[in-house]
Amino acid sequence: MLRIKSKIQKSKICGLGLFADQFIPKGFVTWEYDKNFDPVFTERQLNLLSEVSREYILKYAYFDKNLNKFVLCLDNQKYINHSENKQKRNINSTPTRDTAIKDIKPGEELLCDYSKFDPEYFKRIGIKKKDLK
Repeated sequence: MLRIKSKIQKSKICGLGLFADQFIPKGFVTWEYDKNFDPVFTERQLNLLSEVSREYILKYAYFDKNLNKFVLCLDNQKYINHSENKQKRNINSTPTRDTAIKDIKPGEELLCDYSKFDPEYFKRIGIKKKDLK
């Protein structure tokens, strides 16, 4: 569950993105997994869904190896974008927590490295990393 004020806007990285709607100091926890808020799905549960529903969850969820389940963020967190550029990243992501790695100004896009919490994400949804900006 997000711990910050945020907004969704057009991203220069990809489609829509997650943007800070407040100042976020370095070290601040911006998001934490909340078992009472963020639903989880087993692979078996996903296979029981329609193709459209399954594709949606696979696009917006991440796979948590410790839970052995897909976690779907219900809030704006699902719009956080990946950046290959270490200099542009401002969020350190783990399967259970995101933390600001530098001060983030209002209006700045939050960017992380998906491989830190779901190394198979791009393969699972059929995107080659070389195709990323």
